Amino acid sequence: MKSSTKASPPAFHHPITISPREIDGMGHVNNTVYLQWVQEAVVRYWQHRSPSEAQAELLWVALKHEITYRLPLFLEDKVEAWVTATGTRGSRASFETLFKRGDDLVAEVRSSWCCVDSTTRRPRRIASEIARAFLPEDGEGPAR
Repeated sequence: MKSSTKASPPAFHHPITISPREIDGMGHVNNTVYLQWVQEAVVRYWQHRSPSEAQAELLWVALKHEITYRLPLFLEDKVEAWVTATGTRGSRASFETLFKRGDDLVAEVRSSWCCVDSTTRRPRRIASEIARAFLPEDGEGPAR
């Protein structure tokens, strides 16, 4: 009998170093910095999981980020980003990025990205083999 439990998509771990220029007038990491971190983490995740041919042919454009801030981060904090692909549909992919300080969840970001052809810069459908590299169960899921 086949199990109905789906495999969890693989999460990508991305360590972050906080620099003094990322600290704002309130003494904590500026909210805008999280967008830079999401961009860096998702792109590194793509580079880590996808074949080099796909990296040469495809680019990603951020469409939407929804950030929930839970705790402030400070200069000496050790921070990690955990990125998980949550779905694809057509040329779109959705990701969740969790920022953690130890066991504390400091922020979570749900983002939507568009896959584009590196030559034409036009949206390009995400091939099933690419989707499977991020979503091994069936490669399809709800894209936000």
